[in-house]
Amino acid sequence: MPTILRTRGYRFFFYINGHHPPHIHVEKERSTAKFLLKNAELGKSKRFNASEISEIRKIILENIELFKTQWDEHFTN
Repeated sequence: MPTILRTRGYRFFFYINGHHPPHIHVEKERSTAKFLLKNAELGKSKRFNASEISEIRKIILENIELFKTQWDEHFTN
């Protein structure tokens, strides 16, 4: 599970057996979520509230190029 970014208490990462479409996982304490990289759309979430989801989406959009580049490096043959 390569960690791509840690900020504001969140850890953004990929699972090594990642699959398409490109997405990023996020965790903070016991909360988890998955967002699509295409448009920072929420795929699923456990225990994050609406305010946290909004904050995470903002972080993803601020770092979208980093996440896309890292996805390509890890999963594109």
